[in-house]
Amino acid sequence: MTKSEIVNAIVLETGINKKDVMAIVESLMEEIKNSLEKEEAVYLRGFGSFILKHRAEKNARNISKNTTIIIPAYNIPAFKPAKEFVKKVSKLKV
Repeated sequence: MTKSEIVNAIVLETGINKKDVMAIVESLMEEIKNSLEKEEAVYLRGFGSFILKHRAEKNARNISKNTTIIIPAYNIPAFKPAKEFVKKVSKLKV
C-alpha cells in the first residue's frame, strides 16, 4: 500500500477533503522524522515504536585493494511493532 492509497482509504472512511488528509499524513511523517533526528523515539500505542538503533564503529576489508577501512559509528531508524499489532498480523494465513 502506498501513501496515496492510505490517503484515499482515509478519505473514503472519514469523508474529509483529500488535500487535508494528505497534509495530515505528510505532517505525521515529518514529525516522526524530526523526532528521530533529535534521537527521540516515537511511541504509537497499539501500533508500534519508531526507534534509533546505534551501530558501532567497525573495521572492514577492501578485498580488491587488500586494505583495512574503518566504518564510523552511525544510527539507523527501526520500527518495533506492538504486541497487539503482531498478534493481529500473525493470525493471517497465506
